[in-house]
Amino acid sequence: MDDARCRPLRTADVARQSGYSPQQVRDLERLGVVPPATRAGNGYRAYTALHVRALHAYRGLARAAGPVEARRVLAGLRGAGIGDAAAAVGAVHVRLAAERDEVLHARRALAAIRAECEGGGAAREGDDGAREGDSMTITELAGALGVRPSALRFWEREGLVAPERVTTLRARRYGPAAVGAARIVVALRGAGYGVPAVREIMGALGRYEGLEETERVLGVRLDAIADRTVALLRAGSDLAAVISEAEVLLQGDQLATGFVRDPADGEGGERAPG
Repeated sequence: MDDARCRPLRTADVARQSGYSPQQVRDLERLGVVPPATRAGNGYRAYTALHVRALHAYRGLARAAGPVEARRVLAGLRGAGIGDAAAAVGAVHVRLAAERDEVLHARRALAAIRAECEGGGAAREGDDGAREGDSMTITELAGALGVRPSALRFWEREGLVAPERVTTLRARRYGPAAVGAARIVVALRGAGYGVPAVREIMGALGRYEGLEETERVLGVRLDAIADRTVALLRAGSDLAAVISEAEVLLQGDQLATGFVRDPADGEGGERAPG
């Protein structure tokens, strides 16, 4: 066993190596993001390189999935094995892939709108195999977009998406154009745009400048998802190292792992860094 992995580190050492402040290191320890530190003879916390790797894993997960989800994942892996860690990271990968697919759907919808504006006129094959004459119910579209039907109703009230009304019950039906608009709205909202900004962009889609701005926003969104995916890949490597080292240390010296929480340790309520 490499003794460097067990060499005691002060809080200041861990902060310097991880890029967090000493207070953030203590906060994240209390929240279960990193294993509990042991205590030296003088009462001070004694960390190891394992804690530094755990903090690097947290940083990558927080960038990929947000700090709340990162804290949930890491705290839930206390005492877990490689399989559990791989499954947790894989679930975040699936969510990122779904976000990317949704933006690509929006790009295809935007391309169809551009073709019509440039004289292509005729409806083309759209998202999810929708063609002219095809339509979706509000439940079907909500399921395809991963949103609640109430979100689609809200977007309709705000003038973002305009479904057709059919039958005497005035049920909503979404044709290819409305489905495409909804795809774009999902992508814009996912990029952090508020409803007024989305309304302005959607209203400008019939003009060249509106098409260009929407294409730019979708491109930025795809780049951000790519950055988050790379961060997740790095976090996965760090997380695998943390689990592997913890298992080795547990077999050789349980005291060094910190993965078995002292029942006397309480959970802190201070807010953790993002």
